[in-house]
Amino acid sequence: MEQIMQHRGVTVWFTGLSGAGKTTITQAVATELRNQGCRVEVLDGDIVRENLTKGLGFSKADRDENIRRIGFVSQLLTRNGVIVLVSAISPYRAVREEVRGKIGQFVEVYVNAPLAVCEQRDVKGLYKKARAGEIQQFTGISDPYEPPLNPEVECRTDLETLDESVNKVFAALEEMGYLPIHFRAKMAV
Repeated sequence: MEQIMQHRGVTVWFTGLSGAGKTTITQAVATELRNQGCRVEVLDGDIVRENLTKGLGFSKADRDENIRRIGFVSQLLTRNGVIVLVSAISPYRAVREEVRGKIGQFVEVYVNAPLAVCEQRDVKGLYKKARAGEIQQFTGISDPYEPPLNPEVECRTDLETLDESVNKVFAALEEMGYLPIHFRAKMAV
């Protein structure tokens, strides 16, 4: 029987432009948490849109509703002791703050990379299509992205390694009491 580590429920919300590195960091954090027996769920924006919020478009109202629904699921899981890792562009500050207020146990991670870097990383060609006018309401091109004003963590993926970004997330979770102190150091042993 696998050993479940005792920890507090929390939602770790990774926000940033498409291509900034949200999913990459989220997956690395999830892997390490699972390896230590933590109860973890990942809510990736692209996967949620395929399943939970399929009928929503990309208007501001639909984007806000998408984030509220992700927030609702996160709230349920968090209050049941799960570490929820949300990877979603979530471009509008007000709805992120609304979700933070409802969940309570919330850590915002701003995955920050300049637009030019995100465009260089664009394996799906979405930025190119948005610049050509083939995709409307594309965050960072024809729709705004409002960066967090006071995130608990900022990962500068254009300046730091994946491991450095992951370390920042674990340091914040330890410091805020969601994981035991020196959690990550124990993992290396």
